[in-house]
Amino acid sequence: MRKIFIDELILAAKKNKNIILVVNDLGYNVVESFAKKFPKQFYNVGVAEQNMMGIAAGLAIEGHHVFVYSIGNFPTFRCAEQIRNDIDYHNLPVTIVNVGGGVGYGNLGYSHHSIQDYGLMRLFPNILISSPGDNLEIKACIKYLLKNPQPSYLRLSKTKGLNLHKTIPTVRPGSWTQVVKNKKTSLKKTFLTTGNTLHLAKKIILDKKFKDYSIYSIPLWGMKYKKLQIKLVKNWDKVIVLEDHLEDGGLASWIKESNNKISTLSNISSSSINRNVVGKVGSEEYLLNKFFFKNFGK
Repeated sequence: MRKIFIDELILAAKKNKNIILVVNDLGYNVVESFAKKFPKQFYNVGVAEQNMMGIAAGLAIEGHHVFVYSIGNFPTFRCAEQIRNDIDYHNLPVTIVNVGGGVGYGNLGYSHHSIQDYGLMRLFPNILISSPGDNLEIKACIKYLLKNPQPSYLRLSKTKGLNLHKTIPTVRPGSWTQVVKNKKTSLKKTFLTTGNTLHLAKKIILDKKFKDYSIYSIPLWGMKYKKLQIKLVKNWDKVIVLEDHLEDGGLASWIKESNNKISTLSNISSSSINRNVVGKVGSEEYLLNKFFFKNFGK
């Protein structure tokens, strides 16, 4: 997914000199192609994430659309105050790019587990969360963010990524994007995914118990778009929310909060990463098998 992101940013930067990429001394084997082509639009600020956000805010005030690139929890929890006061409060066009959402950097331990980031980023009133589930959703999300510059959080999987859509989808904040349509139209059951869990849903529907489920993705969401979920949930008899995040504070919480005063709340269930993952170390595959699939539906 990182390669797709950089390739799309390069295409955009060729046409728009106001696009800036800022990194904190990482992203090697990914960001070099951008830096080489656009040295005046690239800044490496060193291992200083909080300063990085302040610099991004300053560049944005001067008319640039700034993409801040980092991994794990470094561009979120470490910089929470700067994001809140410098970027979100001033409604600046800064896109915070986080590679390794979920347990993508599971081998590096809990310090690198990005499993509470939705809970933080959705608390900022102006930030749009962008969590694409495949390579085509990445292209769609970047296209949207470039056309609509605003405070945003682009969460990318560390893995290579797949093409699960047949064509580049049209994405809108708060809207659900169809990926797999249930062949039995009378059964109104669906998985709702965001980010990396889209490909997990594709595995789950191979199980006979879930073969009649549709799959929808919500790649763009945030505080402003909760009210839209009431109407969308009403379309279904059963919605199972999938996310590589703790349930508390994540997409499942967000969906349930939006429907907490209507009868459809009972139609919503979820499968998130089990909280017992805290303190565990292992590959992304190992951690998902042990703390996501093993607890599926519970």
